[in-house]
Amino acid sequence: MITVLIVDDQHLVRAGVRMLCESTEDIVVVGEAADGAQAVRSAERLRPAVVLMDLHMPGMDGIAATAEILRRHPAARVVVLTTFDDDDRLYPALNAGACGFLGKDVEPTAVLDAVRRAATGDSPYSPTVLHRVVTRAALAWGGTDGRLAASASLTEREREVLRLIAAGLSNSEIATRMHIGLTTVKTHVSNLMTKTDTPNRVRLAVLAIQEGLADD
Repeated sequence: MITVLIVDDQHLVRAGVRMLCESTEDIVVVGEAADGAQAVRSAERLRPAVVLMDLHMPGMDGIAATAEILRRHPAARVVVLTTFDDDDRLYPALNAGACGFLGKDVEPTAVLDAVRRAATGDSPYSPTVLHRVVTRAALAWGGTDGRLAASASLTEREREVLRLIAAGLSNSEIATRMHIGLTTVKTHVSNLMTKTDTPNRVRLAVLAIQEGLADD
């Protein structure tokens, strides 16, 4: 059973996400929080596997709450729920340790998929939000920092996996697209992170964009 903490200052949003999660057999909502400080306290007490985190809240915002939750509970997986006016907060949330980003306008099934992917160690991103994060991060980082000067050492399969990561595909979607096993995809992703000294999928996507290895 995947335990979830819902963090949002809007009661209607929390209620809707709770109803969605309660419609499944493998996800259970263990708590709700209306602001960052309450989220930190709830995460400390409840130890959820996944935290669905709003960014714009009164008092302690979602960025500070994400950083504090992960400092106290490193095993937690924080998935950000974002709106289109949150762009300035996306990159800081990534730096705070968020493992994924999801637009609040996605289909309900995408939220459930994101929870399941996060719980298994994957990084769920809706394609539109991924593009916004990558664009913001690329601007923040400027030009290439040389980690993909090692791109010459990437195999053709690794380059294809990198391109699909930049497109926002999950490991299972990449496996299906490339007609290879899920374990093989995970090995390619791990090798990419090692070769480029890159800690997560979003940064891999940023590097892919910077190096021209991603689709337009």
